[in-house]
Amino acid sequence: MNPIPLITRWISWGPYLLSVLRIVAAFLFIQYGTAKVLAFPAAVMPGGGTASLTSLPGIAGVLEMVGGTLLLVGLFTRPVAFVVSGEMAVAYFKGHAVQGFWPVLNGGAPAILFCFLWLYISAAGPGSWSLDSLRRRKTDAA
Repeated sequence: MNPIPLITRWISWGPYLLSVLRIVAAFLFIQYGTAKVLAFPAAVMPGGGTASLTSLPGIAGVLEMVGGTLLLVGLFTRPVAFVVSGEMAVAYFKGHAVQGFWPVLNGGAPAILFCFLWLYISAAGPGSWSLDSLRRRKTDAA
């Protein structure tokens, strides 16, 4: 069996797997925002309840909900991913790094992963399954 066609086929799945990565990560990202702003699926704020929308956690929660939703559907992917990547960098340094050096101990590992994942998505784009790709195809066809 010649492995080259298998390798070629696997490589051709890249844009689709990029979309799967973006969609799954966005679904998880949205949950951090809804937990802060809507206390769903659970209240995570100190003392329970929700964050005030004018507080830093409230603003972060709105960015995570709105940005995550846009990333989920792949709309304005590159600029949104860049903004929420920056939000995650701020979240790490303001909320986690002050509690110690090691991310696994200061609870900052998800913030670091999201930061670099969204930074990558801002450069790589949304993948094949996105509203951005659909909009581009319609523009190219016109």
